[in-house]
Formats: sequence, C-alpha cells, structure tokens
Amino acid sequence: MGLLQLFLVLGIFCPSSVVGFGVDPALRINVFDELSLGEGFDGVTQVQGFHSESRAFHFQGSSREVKAPAEVSEQMVQKLRGKNEFTVLATLKQDHLNSGVILSIHHSEHRFLELESSGQRSEVRLHYRTKGQQDHTEVFPYSLADDQWHKVSVAISASHVILHVDCNRIYERVVEAPYMDIPEDTSFWLGQRNAAHGFFKGVMQDVEILVMPQGYISQCPDLNRTCPTCNDFHGLVQKIMELQDILAKTSSKLSRAEEKMNGLDGCYCERTCSVKGVVYREDEGWTDGCRNCTCTNGTVQCEAISCPPPQCPAGTSPAYVKGACCKECQPVCLFGGRELVEGDQKAVRDSSGRCLLFECKDRTMHRVVPSEPCPELTCPESEQITLTGRCCKVCRGHDFCSEGHGCVEHSDCANLEAGDCCVCKDGFRPLRDDNAYCEDIDECAEGKHYCRENTMCVNTPGSFMCICHTGYIRIDDYSCTEHDECLSGLHNCDENALCFNMVGGHSCSCKPGYTGNGTVCKAMCDGLCQNGGTCVSPNNCVCQQGFTGKRCETDIDECVDGFVECDSKSTCVNLPGWYHCECRDGYHDNGLFSANGESCVDINECKTGRNTCANDTVCFNLEGGYDCRCPHGHNCTGDCIHDNKVKHSGQIWVLDSDRCSVCSCQAGQVMCRRMVCDCDNPNADLFCCPECDPRLSSQCLHQNGLLTYGSGDTWVENCQQCQCLQGQVDCWPLPCPPVDCEFTVVPEGECCPRCVTDPCQADTIRNDITKTCTDEHSISRFSGSSWIKHGTECTLCQCKNGHICCSVDPMCL
Repeated sequence: MGLLQLFLVLGIFCPSSVVGFGVDPALRINVFDELSLGEGFDGVTQVQGFHSESRAFHFQGSSREVKAPAEVSEQMVQKLRGKNEFTVLATLKQDHLNSGVILSIHHSEHRFLELESSGQRSEVRLHYRTKGQQDHTEVFPYSLADDQWHKVSVAISASHVILHVDCNRIYERVVEAPYMDIPEDTSFWLGQRNAAHGFFKGVMQDVEILVMPQGYISQCPDLNRTCPTCNDFHGLVQKIMELQDILAKTSSKLSRAEEKMNGLDGCYCERTCSVKGVVYREDEGWTDGCRNCTCTNGTVQCEAISCPPPQCPAGTSPAYVKGACCKECQPVCLFGGRELVEGDQKAVRDSSGRCLLFECKDRTMHRVVPSEPCPELTCPESEQITLTGRCCKVCRGHDFCSEGHGCVEHSDCANLEAGDCCVCKDGFRPLRDDNAYCEDIDECAEGKHYCRENTMCVNTPGSFMCICHTGYIRIDDYSCTEHDECLSGLHNCDENALCFNMVGGHSCSCKPGYTGNGTVCKAMCDGLCQNGGTCVSPNNCVCQQGFTGKRCETDIDECVDGFVECDSKSTCVNLPGWYHCECRDGYHDNGLFSANGESCVDINECKTGRNTCANDTVCFNLEGGYDCRCPHGHNCTGDCIHDNKVKHSGQIWVLDSDRCSVCSCQAGQVMCRRMVCDCDNPNADLFCCPECDPRLSSQCLHQNGLLTYGSGDTWVENCQQCQCLQGQVDCWPLPCPPVDCEFTVVPEGECCPRCVTDPCQADTIRNDITKTCTDEHSISRFSGSSWIKHGTECTLCQCKNGHICCSVDPMCL
C-alpha cells in the first residue's frame, strides 16, 4: 500500500483517545499541586469550586506573581520537552470582559505554550513556537469570559488541534506543529503572562497538562473513542519515510559493493610504479643509471650509488664499462711502456712512416687492418691533426660527439681538440668522475639560490623558482613586493566600506553610518526602521506600503487621506499598513471578496426574518434596510416585538444582556446602538465608557515599560493590535489583507505574508497531499516532508507541492 493510500485510509482528522480513565502520574502535570498554590500567593484565595467540596482558587487584582520556582518549572517542563502530543485542561469561571492568561510557558519574549482567554474580543488564543522558530497564535472565536463555569481543553496531536468547551468539540484545525524543545531556564506562570501583563480574573480549578493522546477524555469520559491519533499517523508516515531512506542508502551501498567485487574477482590490487615504460611492483628495486631506485606505495624513491674503490689484482686496472656506474677491474695490455685497457687503440708509425693501428684485446695488442682508406680532408695541411688512437688525420674542430659518446643522464657531450668529454648540465652534479651520469642539485636545500625577501624557494630539475608569498606580487625572477589590494581593486570590501592595505593582505572597515564586518555593511538608522521599513542609507528609511514618517512609524490612514474610494454600500476601515472596505449595516459580502466593497449586496431583512415589524405591519425591503408599513385600511399601532415582548412606539430601554446598549421602538422598528460616551458628563458609566475613566488604576503600561496608555487607547506592537481597557491590556494578532496564492513569505521586519512565485523562498505553502516529489533515489515524498540528501550530512531537502528545495541545514552551521 502506498503512502497516499495509507493516508486516505487512516484519515488525518480521525479522533482518538486513551482506553480507560486512569492517567499515569508520570504523564500528568497538576499545576496547582506543583506550585503549592494552597500555601498562599498574593491576589489568590481558595474558594468553593465547581463541584461541592472541590478546591478552586480565585484570582483577582494585578499585584500578584504566581510563578513556579526554577526547579519546579524545570520538572514540569521536562515532561513536556520534545513532546508533540499533549492536552491542556482547566475548569474556570472568568470575570465578564476580562482578558487574561490561563497559563504561560515562555522563555524571554518567546511563548512556547500559552493559553489565553480574551473577554474583550470573545476569543480563545493558543500561543506557541513553530518548528520554523516563528511565534504563532491560533485564534478560536469563543467567549469564556461570561462569569459562568466552563470546562476547557486544548488537545494537540502533531499538527492537529482540538478545542473542547463543556465537553463539546468547538473547533478542530490543522496548524503548524508546535516546537517543544523548551530551554532549561523557562518560566512557568499561572493566571498571568508575567508580573505586569495578562492577569486572569476569576476562578480556576483542575488546571492540568496531560502528556498523552486526547487527554480531554479524563475531563469528559463520555468522549472516549478508539481510533489512531493524528500523531500516530504522522509517526507512521515518518517511520515509512525513514525505512525508505535506509532502503535507498543500503541499495546504493550494495550496488557499489557489487561493482567493486566484480572488478576484484580476477585481480590482485597493489600500487605499482611506471618508469620509462616499465612497470615495477611494490618494493621492487632497480638501478637507474647511477641511482638505486625502489617502488614504495606507488612512489619512486632513488638514491645515488656509492662506489667503493676497486681492489684490482695484478694484470688488471679499474675502468668504466658501458652500462655500469662504478669502475670495474679490466685486463690490461702493455704497449710502449703504457697500460692500455680492453678496447683501447694505439696508432704507431714504422720506419718507413707507414701508420699501424693496434687494439688491446685479451691482454694482447692486435693489429687492426682498416677496411676503408682514410677520407680526403678539405682543410689545409696546417689545420690537420694527428691522433694517437687512429691513423687517419682529422681537421681541427672535428665533431667527435657525432661519432658516438657515453654521456647518459643529465650529461652533454662536449668536443675537445683531440677528442670529446662529458659535461653535466647546468644545475646538476656528476655521479661519476667522467661526468657521464649526473644528479639534480637542490639549490633550495643547499642555499645555492638567489631568492630574496617575500619569496619562497621551490626546487626544479636543474634549477629553482622563487614563489611570492601570499599577498605579494612579483618584481623580477628573484624578488616580490607587497600587493596593495586596495589600490588595485582586488579586495572583498563592501562598497560602503573603507579598504586598508596591510602587510600580506588588507582589512575592511564599514564607513560611518554603516555597520557590519567590512565585507558586508548595512546602513544604520537612528532608532531603526519600524513597520517593515528598510534602512537603505544612513538615517534614510524606505517604508513599506501603508506607512510613512522618518522611521516609518506613522500609519497612513488611507480612509482619511482620500486614497481609497469604497463602494457606496461599504465604509472604509483603516488598519495598520492597509485598509478594507467593510459592508455597511443592511449589507453583507456575497462571498466574492472585493477590496473596494463592490461585493457588498443588500440583506433582505424581510425574507431572512431580520426585522422587528409588529404583527399588524407589513415588512418592505429597502436598499440597505427595511420599512414596516401599515396595510391599507388598517390602523397600526407602530409597536415593536423584541425578545418576545411588546415594546410601544417611542419606548426606550437598556438591553438585559448588555447594559451598554440602548434600544428604542420607532414606528414598528427596533433601533439599538451602543451608548454614546460623553466624557464631560460626571455620571458617565465607566463600565461602558472606559475611555472616560481618569483613574490611574485604569491606565495601562506599555510592553516596554516606558509609555502609559489611558483606558480605551489602542496601539500596535510586535505584529499585534493592543487595547487598554480598565487597566488591562489585551493584544491579538494584527489582521492582514487576504492573499490568494499558493506560496507566501513574511519578509523580515513585516507582519503580513506576501505572495512569491518561487516555492523555495516560501515560508508557508498550501500543502496538497496529492502532489509528491521524487528524490534522487526515486523515493516518493509527501508535500511538506523533509529529508537529508543521500550522500551528504548537512543538505536538508523539502518537498513543497511537487517542488524539491534543498539548502544547508542550519543545525550544521
């Protein structure tokens, strides 16, 4: 069965659980017990819980610090570290409109696991870090802050998240998998994010983290099911991929081994040496001229032959023999009172002046009869020379070398007055006293060179070379001078850096207004560029679209500045960096989202029942609204029906469910609106008009601890939109304009994704499991999977919707 078939059989959204209700204590983190909450924390008191005689704690005020000690925090985090399947459980009753953190596990500014409930925006937020080391917030629209008891559980299984409230499955999503490699010095907080923000107000009990599949079953046993978890499926897919990887590597190694074995069947492998067309085996020796040579590990090693003085017996004399390096004892002939060795010739003249030629052979002088007459000479008689070893005269300057010589290795033949001799070539020294064999002189080792400063001597056959040191350039064959890379332009300094020449090299330093190591320099802007702006030159920021100002700190209000023309059925709503046209009351989007509001269409309140016409009136739909008309011939009262109660025409009342909304009945129509806040009115309801609250206790401190906001103020910080209400700060992810593309990336310094065409540059892709990749060993890979490229250790490849993207694994750097 293929991976895709297996995927479809199991199903990624298969619910699962544990069998039975017992939980191994090693898998349970009871937060109240771990923090010893009953021993007393400022702002926390023990109260009656959800069940009779159950223990709960009331969290109130903002001068508290419910934080686990370092050793306790480490014990709790240890159970979670590296896990990808766990559940956060809590039973709580949160104050109306309170926005607070239930629990938070964070290190520095990075939240590895945080569960937050916002009563101001009716949201449950799960904050965590992704495997790509990015901060992520998953928002579930649901109100817990209604001063009512709720059982809450958030179950995470690999990339699968399920939110249960009161044992009802509210949301089920596939998200980026959390990164749970939590550092050791991590903080664990309960009922707050830190000592200054995110204070939960209300009652909590049974706050637990279960490191197991579908831990919500311990809270709601009736939800028990038996089915593989999503983490089980992910693990199965991963194991199959690992086995495929091992199989491919093993098959490749086996194939290479078989090839080598086939090549080794009929041979014995050893390293040999090839010299002058002759192949010598390992440790085999031979004589090369006047050198003894040996083949050692495929390399020829030679040393000069040392000739001992020959001890020749009587009747012999030392002499060189053709092909031999040392003199050997040769038989001699006595002729005219001189000793001649085998092969020597002597010319004498008899009494008549005739020339006779004799040769020493077998210890006796034998006469040699010439086969041809002497050649006729072209030089005058005064230039003719008589030789002792031949009868024929030669002209002065005769080329004896052309008649044959015994000069062999690195030796040249030189003509003399009455014969020839051997002379070693330049750069060589004789190995025999007749200079027939010569060896190279290592001028570098013997100091017989002329290389000057800033050079290195390298020996060559018969000579030497002077190589310049790194960073120097040649003056002549024997000397070098320093190379000024800065002057020649042969340097690696950034265009915004200064080059300084140094002995043997150069150094780079960024120009004023730039920072970096010299080879890479980036412009510096005082205060940095905000909202994704780019510092292109000193104190010069280029802003992203939607922002302006010297540091891109000012959001352009496209709605006020007249840059936007929304359709008449919509109104412009400004947002940080962008805007959108929101449908007016009485209109809704037709599902074909249009930026300028053209997709807004009229709501037929009469057909949909979204009207308040009394029974004695008839509803007539109007563009953007409706009208309640009295039928002809009837006397209508103009009364309204609201919450199954009759409201008389002209009557005004406050909603029971929202004390800040005022309604009125006008000619059969119920008109409701938020209470108008008049901050000059001393009787203004501060609950409904927090912006009118002048008390210091209602002000909020900015995250940086330097700025103070009044109740009702809003601001943007770290890609979050924040609001201060009655002394509490609530922040939620900044809304981004919709992007309809397959591959997106969030540029550095920006908050919202942008479309890109290159999948290898994308941070986020719409993974399609039907699109697979085939790696270099023909293994199919799911879209979204990653692997180490075969034959490498640090090349990480990913399959992105049929595209293979490879890069250096950052863990290897």
